[in-house]
Amino acid sequence: MALIDMGRSSGHSSSLTNTIRALVNAATVAVADWNDTRRTRHILSQLTAHELDDIGLSRGDIDALTRVRHF
Repeated sequence: MALIDMGRSSGHSSSLTNTIRALVNAATVAVADWNDTRRTRHILSQLTAHELDDIGLSRGDIDALTRVRHF
């Protein structure tokens, strides 16, 4: 008679699970970063030139600050 332990997972499935978790986590972080950048651009674009000058920025700086960098 054979005994099969269904409670244990093989190292392969555990590795796959960890890989999937890492990919989901990376995607979540990327979406959160994108949203933060989007919100920052929107908020800064609502400021007047005088308000931007008060914080040491100009209209042209908004694009530079929120530019998406691809590696």
